[in-house]
Amino acid sequence: MLKTRAKYHLGQVVRHKKHPFRGVVFDVDPQFNNTEEWYAAIPEDSRPRREQPFYHLLAENDQSYYVAYVSEQNLVADYSGEPVDHPDIPDLFGPFEDGLYPLHFQLN
Repeated sequence: MLKTRAKYHLGQVVRHKKHPFRGVVFDVDPQFNNTEEWYAAIPEDSRPRREQPFYHLLAENDQSYYVAYVSEQNLVADYSGEPVDHPDIPDLFGPFEDGLYPLHFQLN
């Protein structure tokens, strides 16, 4: 059985290391759990390892809002103190406070 520990947590604001976007973590997969087509679309020299946590983000850049799926190796914590303006954040989280978004619901 694969044992992994996620570095980032739900409600945390993170930033991509290579691409100009940031987002709020709303789900975590303990290892790659997307389609082979998605994985194959990443240039081979940039493909992340599958055996690491992958994060679902409510993401934003200068032009749009979207959902991103990003490997742990490509993320860093965002300590800017700036909120993320993704329009779906209020559906999952409370108001931005102390650099985090608190969950609206309890996890099992």
